[in-house]
Amino acid sequence: MTENDEQKALRELGEVPAVEVITATAVHLMSAAAVQVGLAESGYKGDLDEARKLINSLAGLITASAADLGDHHARPLRDGLRALQLAFREASTIQDPPGMGPGEKYTGPVS
Repeated sequence: MTENDEQKALRELGEVPAVEVITATAVHLMSAAAVQVGLAESGYKGDLDEARKLINSLAGLITASAADLGDHHARPLRDGLRALQLAFREASTIQDPPGMGPGEKYTGPVS
């Protein structure tokens, strides 16, 4: 990559609104967590330890940025997060105590 290409890429990145960057990041975390929880259509069983890490990160991101995202953008992300938390609970053979599941230190207990 030449210096001009690098400057152009940085300028283009600088033009992307923060809400879009945050939302795209959340969607990537959500997708990866869904695969690790075992929700992939491929039949991949996933890895719940990896899913926990991804869900924790997603919960932190959504919680920290909710005020900046506004309800219009934050609500579907919160709904997706909750669905992942419930799917994790369903997939886990060892149940976490209330409030100790993935992301629950940010969201509170999910039921």
